[in-house]
Amino acid sequence: MIKLLNQLIQVRISALDIDTSVDFYVNQVGMRVVRRDDSGVYLRSWGDYYESSVVLVDGPEPALHTMTWRTESDEALEEAARRVAAAGIVGEWRPRAAGFGRSFVFTGPWGHTVQLVWDVDRFHGEEGDASIYPDRPERRSSHGVAPRQLDHVTVAASDVKAFTAWHSEVLGFRTMAHTTLEQGGFSVFSVLTTNEKSHDLGVVLDGSSKAGRANHFAYWVDTREDLLRAADILMENGIPMEYGPSIHGIGEQNFLYFRDPSGFRIEVNTGGYRNYVPDWQPYEWHPAQGSNNFYRNGQMPHSMTESFPPADGPSATEEGVLPGTEQQLLNPYAEHGLG
Repeated sequence: MIKLLNQLIQVRISALDIDTSVDFYVNQVGMRVVRRDDSGVYLRSWGDYYESSVVLVDGPEPALHTMTWRTESDEALEEAARRVAAAGIVGEWRPRAAGFGRSFVFTGPWGHTVQLVWDVDRFHGEEGDASIYPDRPERRSSHGVAPRQLDHVTVAASDVKAFTAWHSEVLGFRTMAHTTLEQGGFSVFSVLTTNEKSHDLGVVLDGSSKAGRANHFAYWVDTREDLLRAADILMENGIPMEYGPSIHGIGEQNFLYFRDPSGFRIEVNTGGYRNYVPDWQPYEWHPAQGSNNFYRNGQMPHSMTESFPPADGPSATEEGVLPGTEQQLLNPYAEHGLG
């Protein structure tokens, strides 16, 4: 079977105040602006091989507008579009624009907008930015957090297992692990991947009535020391840690979470396993095993259950759900006599 997707290459998110957000991503995160036009502000990390990985657009609330995935080939792009259409989803082909060749764009069953591309504009640093490593797009940065590249995105959906099955069957994602609550036995989190990483797509359970929500996106840094340095830099500049630093049981990554000026959650992570098993069987974790905080020595803050844009119901993360909202996340009609 043809392999369809290769990697996540860009997220487009809304910013309540573009100038404030650009200042944050440039001076605190350590990205740099490569282009600014009517379609948004395009930023890159020093190790991104393509032109940009985060695009900021004007919006009234924090939200994920689009996640862009590169396919394995032009033929894979055509096949992915065919499979999406066969699954009953209407998409559209768009011409070359903003760093990409033609793309296929659709909104999936849970309301998330996905862009699939093959042809991309590669980034080559100018003479003063060139690296001594010829295979790097530009030299290493030490400015701000200085992430090497975009790593993954985690979205929210009303049915984690159905979301996981659809993305596996239609787009060829490998499902790597689930988190299932001991009480109730329902899945609150899954991780999927297009390559050898533990995941480049996550999905958390969403109990709201709003589709297309997201929980966070993540950057990659090379070492745990880089991650701890990032925490120092952010806190020295008045940006609190929402959660971490610590280590996830699922995926085995070191992590920390913080917020951008619009309130959107950002993760910095490193480490984690590499998995090349083509017929991998996903493992089922329980929160008590340390699926989120493997050390199990600190409670996840309730704020981590918030997804974006804000909505009328609770979300969940790989550690579980906000106490008192369990029944809202369960289907009340599953009990005899309630419909």
